Amino acid sequence: MMSLNRTPLLVNKFKSLITISTPLCSILLDKGNQSRRGFCNWNNSGICGSCKKSLLFTLIHRRPVSHVRIAAALGSSSNRVVIDRKDNGLVDAPVKDMAAMDLVDPESAVNGGVKDVYGEDTATEDQLVTPWAVSVASGYSLLRDPHHNKGLAFSEKERDSHYLRGLLPPAVISQDLQVKKVMHSIRQYQVPLQKYVAMMDLQEMNERLFYKLLIENVEELLPVVYTPTVGEACQKYGSIFRRPQGLFISLKEKGKILEVLKNWPERNIQVIVVTDGERILGLGDLGCHCLPITIDVGTNNEKLLNDEFYIGLRQKRATGQEYSELLHEFMSAVKQIYGEKILVQFEDFANHNAFDLLAKYGTTHLVFNDDIQGTASVVLAGLIAAQRLVGRTLADHKFLFLGAGEAGTGIAELIALKVSKQTNVPLDVARKNIWLADSKGLIVSSRRESLQHFKKPWAHEHEPITDLVDAVNAIKPTVLIGTSGVGRTFTKEVVESMAALNKRPIILALSNPTSQSECTAEEAYTWSKGQAIFASGSPFAPVEYEGKVFVPGQANNAYIFPGFGMGLIMSGTIRVCDDMLLDASEALAAQVTEADFDKGLIYPPFSNIRKISANISASIAAKAYELGLGTRFPQPDNLVKHAESCMYSPSYRSYR
Repeated sequence: MMSLNRTPLLVNKFKSLITISTPLCSILLDKGNQSRRGFCNWNNSGICGSCKKSLLFTLIHRRPVSHVRIAAALGSSSNRVVIDRKDNGLVDAPVKDMAAMDLVDPESAVNGGVKDVYGEDTATEDQLVTPWAVSVASGYSLLRDPHHNKGLAFSEKERDSHYLRGLLPPAVISQDLQVKKVMHSIRQYQVPLQKYVAMMDLQEMNERLFYKLLIENVEELLPVVYTPTVGEACQKYGSIFRRPQGLFISLKEKGKILEVLKNWPERNIQVIVVTDGERILGLGDLGCHCLPITIDVGTNNEKLLNDEFYIGLRQKRATGQEYSELLHEFMSAVKQIYGEKILVQFEDFANHNAFDLLAKYGTTHLVFNDDIQGTASVVLAGLIAAQRLVGRTLADHKFLFLGAGEAGTGIAELIALKVSKQTNVPLDVARKNIWLADSKGLIVSSRRESLQHFKKPWAHEHEPITDLVDAVNAIKPTVLIGTSGVGRTFTKEVVESMAALNKRPIILALSNPTSQSECTAEEAYTWSKGQAIFASGSPFAPVEYEGKVFVPGQANNAYIFPGFGMGLIMSGTIRVCDDMLLDASEALAAQVTEADFDKGLIYPPFSNIRKISANISASIAAKAYELGLGTRFPQPDNLVKHAESCMYSPSYRSYR
């Protein structure tokens, strides 16, 4: 439901924003803490994760539109040569010391791996760097190297020293003017997918300009590189495919996955976003049409199988042992080549695999499922913030979900955990005020035997109800949350019933893309007569009702996964725990100001994403150290400033 990265990506940034959904991550990417002197062969290309988050991650990381590099991570290349490198003073605690804490499975733990480096560039912005690929890039090849190309921003001196005379028009312009020019060009397109393709083209020509453009215009461009446009991009990816930007691992590579990973040019990878493409947003099985690393086991989408432009395996999806063996080989190979602390972010797996993979590898690998955990954390943050508008606590509410898949059950469980900790009641008791409905109606105890395992904790005592309006009138919820992936299911009757029951009903229509949203912002505000506190998964324009303008918030996973991943990397954490998700929610909710509340918002403006992500990163790192899970010492005194110092800067470097 709330996917963020779509298109092939191998994490270079840290979001987690998108496989052609362009990485927002890059906005947070690290700019480097290490200092160097002497000769430096530093390849700026980083590793991207598969991501709907590609772009989101890009905000924090920094690679192809569909690849995102995670905020703290990344950027090192197997071709880099460093002379007289001064260590940044951080040391790693031996992983073996963690075994006693039952945090590491001794049978799966792998010694060695890459050294944790979280600097996108070790060179600071005012230092000269050499634009190396395999050899010094110059002339025609330099202009076609997206990592180092600056277009008309090459100085007169650089044009002489790098054999660019005659290959560029005589004008020399600034990067700021380039941003202005490109934005003017993009705004000429009327079709969102055209804007998306234009952004992809820019990324393949000039990465730093791409990320600067995105960082400085994130609110305008996020809907282009992320939902809702990314959904269409995923559906049509075979037609708009230009060149591969991530890794494609199919059944053909079974038994050779370790070698496939070695084909990727970067070595210091710290975050990987991976998908099998079976459940993209609310669009279903899109096969090989997404994320940084795509595990291609086939597709059950007949339209794709019959599409002459489809780029994936033309066969039905593998299941059972064949599927499990391929995934296990991948997870083992990732740890073997990249080490114990590699973060693997699962994206867009179908329910039946998503929960099993998270449970299976949660104790042996550093893993995070954005659809289950990321969505839960961002929604909980909105609910925490909303309490300042309604003057209640979470424990005072009754929740009703339409949708009981990864997102719905993930959100419900995190809410129950938060309530349990706030009130000191058992988790089972906290679940009693949380009701879920699926395609067959309200989940009740009489259905328990036929329910999937992840739905069973929500089977409460009640008579069966199949209609949502009847469920609202019977349960009398104060909060209505849609994660169904089915558009327009919050009908006028449903919204009016919520408004009749509550002075300020909280209505969250979270399904993506826009066409799948349970209701629009205009419908929520109009049908509730301006009473609703509303947020959605996809963006909606402000709504005017009876002279008052309401600004709908967006429960966007991009708020969470870039900062979350960066916090894990900063602290050298080797396992994710629920307390980190709770702290991420609190950190996000704390960024909502009174000015935001006056507009009806329960999320902060996305224009502040770098500040937001820095605070989330700091909260995650602090919790990791508090729980004894952090392995990077000494612990920085100011984690927020440390996170900011690790973020990516898209400014051009000056070349020798």
